[in-house]
Amino acid sequence: MSIYVDYAATTPIDKEILKSMLDNADKFGNPSSIHRIGKEAKAFYETSRKNVAQELGAKPDEIVFTGSATEANNMVIRGITSYYDNPHIITTAVEHASVKETYADVEKTADVTYLSVDENGRINIDELRNALTEQTKLVSIIMVNNETGTIQPMAEISEAVKDSNALLHVDAVQAFKQLPVNVNTLDCDFLTLSGHKLHAPKGIGVLFIKRNTHLNRIITGGSQERERRAGTENTLYAHAMSLAMHKAKTSREETSVVLQALKETLLTELQQQEVPFKINGSARTQTNHIVNLYFPWSTSEYLLTAMDMAGIYASGGSACNAGTVQPSHVIEAMYDEDRARSSIRFSFGEQLAEKDMKYIAAKLKDIYTGLDSNGFI
Repeated sequence: MSIYVDYAATTPIDKEILKSMLDNADKFGNPSSIHRIGKEAKAFYETSRKNVAQELGAKPDEIVFTGSATEANNMVIRGITSYYDNPHIITTAVEHASVKETYADVEKTADVTYLSVDENGRINIDELRNALTEQTKLVSIIMVNNETGTIQPMAEISEAVKDSNALLHVDAVQAFKQLPVNVNTLDCDFLTLSGHKLHAPKGIGVLFIKRNTHLNRIITGGSQERERRAGTENTLYAHAMSLAMHKAKTSREETSVVLQALKETLLTELQQQEVPFKINGSARTQTNHIVNLYFPWSTSEYLLTAMDMAGIYASGGSACNAGTVQPSHVIEAMYDEDRARSSIRFSFGEQLAEKDMKYIAAKLKDIYTGLDSNGFI
């Protein structure tokens, strides 16, 4: 038995997307070349950009293809903080590592405010409003948390930031497959996405930059991407990204129903098996594809090892912290370190079935019973 419940970390490549990439492998030319092969590749690439823009409600010239969402987040944060002299910037205590660690790195040249979150993982809008000053240049908010699935109150956030001089940067990596994501509705200036969370290959990301918004380049060289990101364009991966976004958007409602059923089945089965657990955060303000559970009778490290041996592949938090035993900074910010050290993230894909959830619950019951019978609980 092999059950992968770590879809928030990465997703398998969609076979139809892979086939389309292979079918278009003849578009191998360098889009910057002026000969016919280069021009064909350029046209193919720009079609992908147009399609991505359409999915986001953006204009094609507002879309930049990157190597990852991590790169896109770095482009925004480093591009803004290097453009201004000691700017004030605001983020939250529960951002993805690509935002969290980048803000920590720029603290030498910027004044950074980290907003706290409540036990549901949501920020307080009044705290955001009070933190905004005339010197605030950027606000970075993760729309859907990658460890808990918590949805931030984006309409209120956009309204608060709109009343200031700050620019709004939205990390929508975990949001696009689950929720409507439109740059006009969000009223944001920057938005980042990742292909491998949407069944596209690893190595492609998207950055939306609102027209007439300036940020310094962090990758120099050629004049690609309207001089915003140097490097030969990745035509096939951009194509894959556009297909992945279209498929995710058109199947969003159907997928949401499947994921909700999986999540509810897992929680119900755990309750029926009488496995002690608590949900980190509130299911009312979370997406259907992630549930983060606190098991007070064990540690994340032990549970992940025991589940791995049973063919269950979950996570203790963000995959960007893989190979470490550090507790989740997100759960720490919501509760405390002890709870973080005993929490597991399960994230679902539509390829899973109800029987998989029952198997996971049964194996967790076995692990719990084993520890209890040996006097470890």
